[in-house]
Amino acid sequence: MKSNLFIAVFFLGIACQAQEKTMVMPALVILKDFDKVRDFTMDQNGNEAYFTIQSQTEDVSVISMSLKKGNEWGTPKMASFSGEYKDMEPFLSPDGLRLYFVSNRPLNESTADTKDFDIWYVERESPSKNWSSPINMDTPINTEYNEFYPAVSANGNLYYTGDRPDSKGEDDIFFSSYENGKYSEPISLGENINSKGYEYNAYIAKDESYLIFGGYAREDGQGSGDLYISFKGDDNEWSKAKPLPVPVNSRYMDYCPFVDEPNGLLYFTSRRVQNPAGTIQSMDHLKQFLDSYENGNSRLYKVNFNINEIVRQ
Repeated sequence: MKSNLFIAVFFLGIACQAQEKTMVMPALVILKDFDKVRDFTMDQNGNEAYFTIQSQTEDVSVISMSLKKGNEWGTPKMASFSGEYKDMEPFLSPDGLRLYFVSNRPLNESTADTKDFDIWYVERESPSKNWSSPINMDTPINTEYNEFYPAVSANGNLYYTGDRPDSKGEDDIFFSSYENGKYSEPISLGENINSKGYEYNAYIAKDESYLIFGGYAREDGQGSGDLYISFKGDDNEWSKAKPLPVPVNSRYMDYCPFVDEPNGLLYFTSRRVQNPAGTIQSMDHLKQFLDSYENGNSRLYKVNFNINEIVRQ
C-alpha cells in the first residue's frame, strides 16, 4: 500500500526549481472590461465555458458563457437561466449534460422571496440542446445553511462548500456519495483538508484521485487565500493538503480552481496586482494601469498543469 505522505515536489509543465519560468496567463481576455469575474468551468472539448460576472458589491451576480471560435473565445452571453437572482459558481458535469450552480433564488414560483444559497442544476439532452429550468438539489445536500461551489466527479460524487454546524471550523469542504441514484448524507472531509479556518472552492478530479481547494490565511500559505492539493490514497484517505507553488499562489486572494484535464491547464481566480514601477507619471499612465489585467480586480487566469509530474512517496 502506498504511503499517504506526499513529497511536495510540484511541476506545472516544468520543474518546481524553475518556478520563475512558470507562466500564469490571463485566461479570458474578452472579460477584461468586467471588474469582477470569478469561477470557471468548461466542457471536455474545451469549446464551451461558463463563469460568473458580478458587480463590485456582489448585489448583481450573473452566470455567463462563451463559445470558442477557432482559438478565440466569443463574446460572452448570459446563461439562459440566470439574471434575476444571485447566481454563481457554475460547474459542468463531465458528460456536459448537467450544469450545477449556486443561487439564492426561491424554491418555487409561488414566492419572490430569496433564501439562503443552495445548489441547483439545469439539464439538457445533448450539448446542442437548451438548458432546462433550474432544479433544486434538495435534501440532504441543501439545508437551512449555505451551500456553495459544487464539483462532481465522473461517478457523480459531490464535493462542495458548506457552513453547516458540523463544520470543523468555519466553512468546510463536504462530500456526498452518489449511490443508487441518490446522494448520501454529506460529511465534512477530514483534518488533512479541513481546519478551524475557512476551506472552500473544491475541484475534484474526474477519477477522484486529487482535490484542489482554497484555504484562507493558513500558516503555510502566502498570507491570503491560497490553493491547496490533496491526493486520495489506496485506502481512500486524503493526504495532508499542500499549497500549490508560487506563482500560482500569490500574496493576494487566489481561489476558484478548475482543471481542464484533457489539455493540462489549471484555471483559477485571482485578485493579484502587478503595480506599476516607480511614480505614476500622468493620468494616461494611471489609466493604463487601471485598465490592465493584473490591476487587483477579480480575474480569471490559467497555467500549465501536469498532475503526473507530482512526485508521490
